Amino acid sequence: MEVKLTELTKTSGWAAKIGPDVLAQVLCHLPKSFDKKLIVGLDTSDDAAVYKINNDLALIQTLDFFTPVVDDPYVFGQIAATNSISDVYAMGGEPKLAMNIVCFPNCLNPDVLVEILKGGHDKVEEAGAILVGGHTVEDDEPKYGLSVAGFVHPDKVLTNSNAKPGDVLVLTKPIGLGIINTAIKGKIADKASYDEAVKVMSTLNKYGKEAVDKVKVNSMTDITGFGLLGHALEMAEGSSVTIKINHKNVPLISNTLEYAQMGLVPAGAYANRAHIGDKVKFVNEIPETIEDALFDPQTSGGLLISVPKDNVDLLLEELVGTPTKYAVIGEVVDKKDYYLMVE
Repeated sequence: MEVKLTELTKTSGWAAKIGPDVLAQVLCHLPKSFDKKLIVGLDTSDDAAVYKINNDLALIQTLDFFTPVVDDPYVFGQIAATNSISDVYAMGGEPKLAMNIVCFPNCLNPDVLVEILKGGHDKVEEAGAILVGGHTVEDDEPKYGLSVAGFVHPDKVLTNSNAKPGDVLVLTKPIGLGIINTAIKGKIADKASYDEAVKVMSTLNKYGKEAVDKVKVNSMTDITGFGLLGHALEMAEGSSVTIKINHKNVPLISNTLEYAQMGLVPAGAYANRAHIGDKVKFVNEIPETIEDALFDPQTSGGLLISVPKDNVDLLLEELVGTPTKYAVIGEVVDKKDYYLMVE
């Protein structure tokens, strides 16, 4: 009998991430390293580290891996690789080298691992990077991802801590992936929702980043395990501003709200809600299913871009033709009583 990848895991994708509260309790005890050439390190909750090599070149370093969100091993490899590479794009860089990180059960046929690695290889190649090796360990749960190195000009690094009052917020992919992945794991997801989710998760943020290259933007991050509100909070706190989100403008994967109504909300969404707590104000009465989607942990989510208002039309023009739905979802204002406001 064929073994299903998602049946070997307790949680799927970024829903497997350690909750933000627990993570904060751990990281606060670790010493912070200092180097005058370290442009981005542990001081901010950014997507990757950036180290200045010379006046024209900086190294971006990141690492990500997670459990399967789908049963097809090739597609899982594509999604995991897409997610891992995303952090380099979120910092404004170009990926150059990648190394596999593999945890693999001995109950699975090695051919399954071949397909996972093929999926990862093809996405690395699509990104214009080179796969140069990796490391494998035996584990009861399959896990896959990449360590990725990329490059960027030191003056063109984009962080999640430079949003400015007056900026407009653009999101380059729809959300709801954690909820849909829970439905997939429970064998409840319909084909249309499955196909849309797979397309979104396996689409490189390369295309959103190429649009950003042609427009001046102030801040950027990718939306993954802490959900849209969690990553928006990191941007707001890091920038000392308030971010307003119009929930009606946030694009959703098909049937996200219907599955949330059925209770198919991953535990990570509740952990994200507990962590953000009193830092978000819901201005109007918003259906609980929409709140669930806003807290929902995303696997290989899109870019959240803080762009000056005068440049937003140009950015939207550059995004025309990109593979996924995008939208203007909010604005940045001077710091209020709350870091986040959802209207």
